[in-house]
Amino acid sequence: MSNKKTNLGKADLLEGELRGYPVGKKNVMVACVGAKFKALDDWCNHGGCLLSGGRLEGNTVMCPCHEIGFDLDTGINVTSPEVADDQPAFKTAVENGDLFVLDFEPTE
Repeated sequence: MSNKKTNLGKADLLEGELRGYPVGKKNVMVACVGAKFKALDDWCNHGGCLLSGGRLEGNTVMCPCHEIGFDLDTGINVTSPEVADDQPAFKTAVENGDLFVLDFEPTE
């Protein structure tokens, strides 16, 4: 890992909220679950849909296109591993009220 920190702006997501952030030519999805910020690559590797347009079921984000669920801590596909790969998961941090995603490498 590169230890890179990308500032996504104010850490103002509400509990249960999903939000997508463009970073370079990629997107990162952040969810607020249990007062913690959790991040995955926003582009579902199955159909290319944005996970930030999906819904939360506990600690799982459900893709809005094909109902594939990914664990928010690990990115593991928990519903249909025979259909889609796991999603890249990223750690987050909050510093001085700003939300950062760690080690997210956008394509410039």
